[in-house]
Amino acid sequence: MNYASTVNWKYMKQITKYIWGCLLAVPLQLFAQQSPVLPLDSILQRVDRNNVLLQSYGLKAESYKHSADAATAWMAPMVGVGTFMTPYPGQMVMDGRDKGSLMLQLEQDIPNPAKKAAQKNFIASQGNVERATRGITLNELKSQARRLYYNWLIARQRIAVLQENEKIMLTMKKIEEVRYPYNQSQLSGVFKADAKIEDNRNMIRMQEGTIAKARSWLNSLMNAPGNQFFDIDTTYRPAFEKAPSYDTAALAAVRKDIYKMDESIRSMQLNIESMKREKKPDFKVRFDHMQPLDKAMPKAFSAMGMISIPIAPWASKMYRSGVKAMEYNVQAMEKERAAMLQETQGMLYGMQYEIQTMQQRVEAMEGKIIPALRQTLDANFLNYQENRLALSNVIDSWEALTMMQSNVLDEKLKLYEMIADYEKQLYR
Repeated sequence: MNYASTVNWKYMKQITKYIWGCLLAVPLQLFAQQSPVLPLDSILQRVDRNNVLLQSYGLKAESYKHSADAATAWMAPMVGVGTFMTPYPGQMVMDGRDKGSLMLQLEQDIPNPAKKAAQKNFIASQGNVERATRGITLNELKSQARRLYYNWLIARQRIAVLQENEKIMLTMKKIEEVRYPYNQSQLSGVFKADAKIEDNRNMIRMQEGTIAKARSWLNSLMNAPGNQFFDIDTTYRPAFEKAPSYDTAALAAVRKDIYKMDESIRSMQLNIESMKREKKPDFKVRFDHMQPLDKAMPKAFSAMGMISIPIAPWASKMYRSGVKAMEYNVQAMEKERAAMLQETQGMLYGMQYEIQTMQQRVEAMEGKIIPALRQTLDANFLNYQENRLALSNVIDSWEALTMMQSNVLDEKLKLYEMIADYEKQLYR
């Protein structure tokens, strides 16, 4: 085989390896593209729809619905069989009518329908309280999901910054390795660059752990397997949108805890109405049939209707005192409701100003401090490439930039979490 054939054979072999590499890479790329990217809104919708804890509130509300239907039921009728005026064994019976009778007794309690209707309304209203509690829990879970999403988002940005800074340090390490044989650098510079690179990679690993933790927790909130893979929209940036009004009436319309308190007050008022119905009477009917043991005696019956007298002083004390106690509880809850709205109003104003101040702080750090430090690093790196500056000075500039970038991301995370807390308080 001549030289040309050998070259052609090697060339064809390289081309074949390249083609096979491309063919093997295509499925991997397709697999990577199949991993779902979930926006924050999609995650919040899945939490609302799939979370197991939230489903429990719907089941509790449904149970109150059936309990309310059960409240209108009557007591089961009572049936009794026995003897009536039957002499003991061994007694002398002077006349046939003294033998007594067999007795069949039927008894039925008839509750007051107004009482049952009021009790049904009260029990059914507790289902609305459970639904309102679901809204509070949903708001808590959404706030938790937002914070996890923001931590994941910042972790991605940290990794991007660290990877970019690692490229700079790798370049400096290569320059040190090239210069060392010519006595233009010291071996310690290579080791120091190695240490900085490994420290940088450890920080990347830590951020990857943060992402894995956030993914697992978000999966649990969505009622999905903890190891289910998905990614987030890294282009998303939380925006602060202040409420159009902090008026207490406007806050009462959107806050879930106020809605629950309103439903609780309404339920207590229905309970008061149910207690007031206790002054209405209940009824009972009873029918007795006597079958004489002496055939000469006629069959007999007894029919009786009874009515309760709840307005009696010794009986009315129970429901009258209960009504008074519930009325005071309602007044206390109304005061608590007003206090919560007033406190929320002041809290939201304070959070708004704090968020706006933090936004200005982050903008100043990103717009002025980071560019200045980057320019310093670029100038020092240029001098270092021209061998007019020591590696330690460049590393100092690199560390200052890296630290400031980390501080900016810390402040961004605080800002995003403040926005999440603001939304939680607004709709709590």
